[in-house]
Amino acid sequence: MTVRIPFGGGIGAVEHHSESPEAYFCHTAGLKVVACSNPVDAHTMIRQAVATDDPVIFFEPKRRYWDKADVETGLPLSAATPLHVSQVVRTGDDATLVAYGPMVRTCLDAATVMAEEGRELEVIDLRTLSPLDLSPVLTSVRRTGRLVVVHEAPSNVSLSAEIAARVTETAFYSLEAPVLRVTGYDTPYPPSRLEEHYLPDVDRVLDAVDRSFKY
Repeated sequence: MTVRIPFGGGIGAVEHHSESPEAYFCHTAGLKVVACSNPVDAHTMIRQAVATDDPVIFFEPKRRYWDKADVETGLPLSAATPLHVSQVVRTGDDATLVAYGPMVRTCLDAATVMAEEGRELEVIDLRTLSPLDLSPVLTSVRRTGRLVVVHEAPSNVSLSAEIAARVTETAFYSLEAPVLRVTGYDTPYPPSRLEEHYLPDVDRVLDAVDRSFKY
């Protein structure tokens, strides 16, 4: 069974329609939880989710529904990137940004801005939230020494907290700075006219990267 759930803000929807409840489902043993970030993954991952024998929660970022891209409709699923695998979507050696769903685009935009200042950020799309594939993240952090995790959900008891803990446990001696997080606030989701003050944006991501480089 595959359950599709639109999530996240950015389109001016009412409060409860803009929340990011993925952590609730990641806490349920036996569920697979995935989140696409672009049209190509949306096309492939939904087919993979339906084909799997496991129950899958499929999170779809509402603000990306209007994105367009060319997809290979005849591509067999066996030739596509496996469902539960993270992907490096931009390479870099100075710091690592990790995100999923709607925030992947935000991180790519932040990396573009930072490149103009002479620093190259690596951006990793988790794609699957449960189980987490942290192998590419650990490989990247061991090279860059810095990690910033970005998502729209509140920070308390969140995926970013889990990622920060696992990376610190496994790659502590490779870190040049603490793992930093850019998230939604630990408050109820605000009315639509105030959501731009709640959601992480490029400036907040860049601020976290700058703070990481100060260590």
